[in-house]
Amino acid sequence: MSMTNRIITVWALLGLALLVGCSGPTVVQPRHAGLPTFTAEASSWWQDAEAGDDDVVVDDEEAVLEEDEPERERRGIGRRLLFYIPNRIFDVFDIVRARVRIGPGIAIGARATDFLDAYIGTYATLFVGIHGPRGEPSIPWPIGFESKSGVEASVLDGTADGGVGPNYGKLEFGVSLQALLVGFDVGVDPLEILDLIAGLVTIDLTGDDY
Repeated sequence: MSMTNRIITVWALLGLALLVGCSGPTVVQPRHAGLPTFTAEASSWWQDAEAGDDDVVVDDEEAVLEEDEPERERRGIGRRLLFYIPNRIFDVFDIVRARVRIGPGIAIGARATDFLDAYIGTYATLFVGIHGPRGEPSIPWPIGFESKSGVEASVLDGTADGGVGPNYGKLEFGVSLQALLVGFDVGVDPLEILDLIAGLVTIDLTGDDY
């Protein structure tokens, strides 16, 4: 057989094999009874619908937040108006500390701001008088318990007060003394004067307003 005839025969066999392969039986996948069949377009539509629902929920949440914001502002204004007079009265009493102490102890202290102060001693007493700087929202009762023990010098503080200490202001000037069963603690805080003035326009410098 010549070379040309061999090439023709090989191409003929390849063509026959391809024809038989393409015309073979097609396997049909059965559908599950009762379940819908989604096309690619339907699936895309479904995803868009879900995304649309999410957008609606987010919009609703944003709308609720926008509605709540004015309500919170109204409550804040109402609270400031309700406590305006008590806060200003408390601000006046925050300026001065004038306590008489009754109870056991011996101690002495002086301060000119929180950075220039000194203290040594121990006492646990009942105090009566003007409370002094509160430092937080609280009622400045003219009577209460007070204690302090240890040594303090400027920023080096080795004292403990059991949670009922005098709680001096950062810029407070004053002196204190405890002699056996009787003592006193007096001072003034310039920052509380500024807090009172700012409080007239509802600005709380020391964070002690209700």
